[in-house]
Parts: sequence; structure tokens; C-alpha cells
Amino acid sequence: MRMTWTLDGHGWADCTVENHQTKAELTASYITSAPEDLLTALARLITGEREASAQFEAEPTAYRWTFYREGDDSWVRVLELRQGSDHDNKGTEIWSAQLPIDALVRSVIRCFDEVARSYGESSYRSKWGEHFPRTELEALRRLWHARRRRDDA
Repeated sequence: MRMTWTLDGHGWADCTVENHQTKAELTASYITSAPEDLLTALARLITGEREASAQFEAEPTAYRWTFYREGDDSWVRVLELRQGSDHDNKGTEIWSAQLPIDALVRSVIRCFDEVARSYGESSYRSKWGEHFPRTELEALRRLWHARRRRDDA
């Protein structure tokens, strides 16, 4: 899995998620905490929750990420919804993948590490309108490394 997060005008980001089979392009607005919510959802999976979700608002369209975990495997599903308050059954699946949880988390960490390198945290804030999600990124990284150390022991 590969994910990119590109700032596009003040308060807007384009997110691309892809694997060897499919690719989806999403938009996110700064009106919600999209990057923080995504990173937090993955942290919840790492700590043992079986399901977590995050949502990107694109005014009025929304993109809902749902993550399912069973053991070391995860299933990711991204729905496009006409309205952010719509139920999942009203959405259209635009991307899904089944992959090891480590591969999922590693790709998202790499994505936001690249964002920090590309923009710098102060430039990110001026373009996005909110702080870079450093706290959530580092929390996810710590949890991921702790999980890997446990698995290696």
C-alpha cells in the first residue's frame, strides 16, 4: 500500500491511496481533523481494537475509512458518501485492500513523514490551516515499534 497527502490550496488536501490493484483519490478539508483522526484510528487498531474509522470531509462529499483487524491482518475500506452524515450503506466503495497491519501502519507513517519533510511543519500549518499532526504520528509510531518489539521477542 502507498499513501500520499498533498496540500492543495489553503485548507485542502488531496490524498491518494493505492496498491498493486487499485488506486483512489480523495479530498480532505481542514474543517475536521482528518489526518489526526486517521492516525488515531490506526493507533486504536494497534492497541487491539477490531474496528476503527476516520472520515475526510470534502464539503459536501465525505470519504469514510473503515479499518478491520483480525490477528495480524487488516482490511481497509474507503467509501465515498454524498453527505458526511450518510450511513455506510449509502456510500460507494472506491478502494479496499486486505494487508498485514504492519504494512498498513508503515505506509501511513511513511506518508506523513514525507509530508513533514516536504512542507516542514510551519509551512504545513500555513497551507493546511492547522498544526501538523505530530502528536498523533509519534503516538502511532511508538505503538507500532512496541508491537514489533513484542512480536520479535
